Amino acid sequence: MKLSNIMSRQNRILLRELVVTDFKLRYQGSVLGYVWSLLKPLMLFAIMFVVFVHFLRFGAGVPHFAVSLLLGIILWSFFTESTTQGMQAIVGRGDLIRKINFPKYIIVISGTISALINLVLNLIVVFVFMLFDGVHFTWSLLLFPVTLFVIYSFSLGIAFFLAAAYVKYRDISHLWEVFLQGLFYATPIIYPLQMVVSIGGQFAAQLLMLSPIAVLFQLARAQVVGHEHTITADQLFSNPIYLALPYVIVAGTIVLATVYFRKSQKYFAERV
Repeated sequence: MKLSNIMSRQNRILLRELVVTDFKLRYQGSVLGYVWSLLKPLMLFAIMFVVFVHFLRFGAGVPHFAVSLLLGIILWSFFTESTTQGMQAIVGRGDLIRKINFPKYIIVISGTISALINLVLNLIVVFVFMLFDGVHFTWSLLLFPVTLFVIYSFSLGIAFFLAAAYVKYRDISHLWEVFLQGLFYATPIIYPLQMVVSIGGQFAAQLLMLSPIAVLFQLARAQVVGHEHTITADQLFSNPIYLALPYVIVAGTIVLATVYFRKSQKYFAERV
């Protein structure tokens, strides 16, 4: 057996153990345990549904908006959790890094996979809601895993950059928290894009849809709920450059973050 194959197998074992450990420690000591991974987004959905949909009438007239709202909250929770956990992964595993020589990217990936497990569990709830809300399953649903893969890849790329930067600059965590709060309200999650078009016009909707997160979330909603009920980027832009821009940002983020992480990792042991 080649040495590279042995190392690859060892890395897979280490990754699996880190993921299992992270998932177990997260809910250790709590009464409900893993149930919290389902309850947290559902409780947030219930609050936002009552406030924004029932009282403020966001999404009025938009079919299956409750399912779209729940899906948006779950995808946002995943993006927030994966990037935040990935950012803190290297510093949180400082003792392990100083004792054992192994590829440091495994630690960041383990943090994002833990968030991915929560996402999969939460998506089961979404599909149950779809059944109760009468959402028709279409062939576009088969493309939903592809969109999830792009969202995960983008989150992982950001996590790589934040993890490397956080080792040197601890203020990054506070800046990222503020940025996430702004991005949450700048992304059509608690409000439908139809409302943006009706109030601010198509230009306002186009500005929001220059964000990769907004584009990917709307695409995911269209694949789950239906394209006839969801505004996507191809309905707002006719210029292929604007259609490609969010995906160029995603690809560029992944490449640049990976390069930055690889250059920074040789200093991790002495800084964490």
